[in-house]
Order: sequence, then structure tokens, then C-alpha cells
Amino acid sequence: MSCPSLAKFLGVRSIHVKDESHRFGLNAFKALGASYAMHRIHSPVFSAATAGNHGRAVAWSARRLDSAARIFVSRITTPGRIEAIRNEGAEVRVVDGSYEDAVRLCDDESRAHGWQVISDTGYPGYLEIPNRVVEGYETLFLEYEEQRERESDVVVIQAGVGGLLCAAVNHFRSREPGPVIVSIEPSSADGLLESISSLEGSPCPSKGAQNSIMAGLNCREVSLTAWPSIRRGVDIFADIEDEVTIEAMRLLGDCGIRSGESGAAGLAGLLALRGEFPDARVLLVNTEGPAVTAP
Repeated sequence: MSCPSLAKFLGVRSIHVKDESHRFGLNAFKALGASYAMHRIHSPVFSAATAGNHGRAVAWSARRLDSAARIFVSRITTPGRIEAIRNEGAEVRVVDGSYEDAVRLCDDESRAHGWQVISDTGYPGYLEIPNRVVEGYETLFLEYEEQRERESDVVVIQAGVGGLLCAAVNHFRSREPGPVIVSIEPSSADGLLESISSLEGSPCPSKGAQNSIMAGLNCREVSLTAWPSIRRGVDIFADIEDEVTIEAMRLLGDCGIRSGESGAAGLAGLLALRGEFPDARVLLVNTEGPAVTAP
């Protein structure tokens, strides 16, 4: 969707928003990766750790494959997100800890019971399937380019563990010249910024509290499978405060796009970097619609 009034406000040539809030009726882009990976693996039980959207996507895909789903969520996950996962037929376990704690418990339980983990988070002992999930994410960039005659000059992508950002890098760095690629994270969950700022540019955890309103981006650690591409291919790493995201949600709404907090993070990053890209054609991705609320 083109947003000319927003482009004028920010002083760029054009802004196009790839709106993923309607994808498969799941309110987010995540099923692109989960379904792509799961259709290549046969398992009676799939498992995942999630902040909400990914778990729902895994549960939705598992139901269509006549498989069961076991989903692990951190204790700060909202009741509405948990209920949405359960409504897809999954068994949900609330973990007394962070997203990373949910990832570890999901891995332990899955190994013990023979469940197949589906995640875009690569960690020691789990480094193959995340690449397949990321390949599925690339679909949205292929769709975008089929709809546009001109390529973008700047691509701004929100980053949690880095899966979608990695997909953007893999896609746009396959041709030259490519666009400027910008990574955006919450200030309280800035593992990518910490990693690129480290002495050797190695994966480092965020020092923040992972308590942003951008729930889908509250990740402490970068995916080990995504990081090499991100380190090589991202031009700018930036972090943002929650207040900027609230403003970004309002501006997207003025353009007729309903966004959740994580979905608006790319525009929030562009707001924070206002003036850096004069006369540029900018691509943003609305990764999710408004958060699901409990009935």
C-alpha cells in the first residue's frame, strides 16, 4: 500500500507498506515461515516457543496437517494471544520466565518426548529448520516486488531474533545495487545492536529488560542462523523507544492500515531516523495487526 501523505510528512519520495495483518486470517506474517517448514517435515506433534504470533501460526499449520501442537509462552504473554493459540487447537504451556526461557524449555521437552520444534530461532543443536522458516518469510518480499515497477532505495525491518530481517537480507542482497537495509529493535531488547557493537561483532545478548510494548520483538538473543547474514548485509542498526511506536501506529492508522505495536516498529524506526533518507523510496512491513484481546 502506498502512503503518499506519510511520505510527504517524513520527507521521502515514497513509502510503501507491505501489510501482513490479513495473512491467512492470522493477523501476522508468521505462517509464511511456519507452514513452509512444516510441510517439509512429517511429525505427529509440532512444538514452538513464542510471544504469540509464531505459536498461533504453528498451531494453525499443525491443525491443517492433522498434527498436534505444543506451544510454550513466557509469563508476560497477554491472555488474548494465549487464547488465540488455544483456539487453533494447541496445548499451551505458560513458562515462568522470558522468551528465551520458553525456547529452552520447549527444546528440552521436545527432545524428551520426540516432538518436532519449529522456530526461526537458531541455537546450539538446532540450526537447520530456522533456515527453512526464513526461506518461507522471503515470500512476502517476492510478492512485493511482483507488485512494484521500481525497486526500493531503503528497506526498514523490525527485528526480534532476526528471522524476518535475515529474509530481507537474503532477498535484497541477491542483486546489485541493493537497497539500504535498516534493522529496528526496541531499546529494551536490542540484541542485534549489542552484537554488531561488540568487539568482534559476535552474537551478544541484550542488556535490557525485554519489557517493550512491542511484544513480538521482546527477544534477548539473536538467532545464530540469522546473524551471519544480518552482520554481513544490514547497513544500519537502530533502537527505538515505545513512545515512538505508539506514534507510528497512529500514523499508519491515518493511512488506513491497522497495526499492532510490533507491526508499526519499522515506521517507528523511520520516524527516529527522520531526515536520513531524503528523496528515498522506502519499504516498510506491517508484520501484525492490532493485538488480539481476550473476550
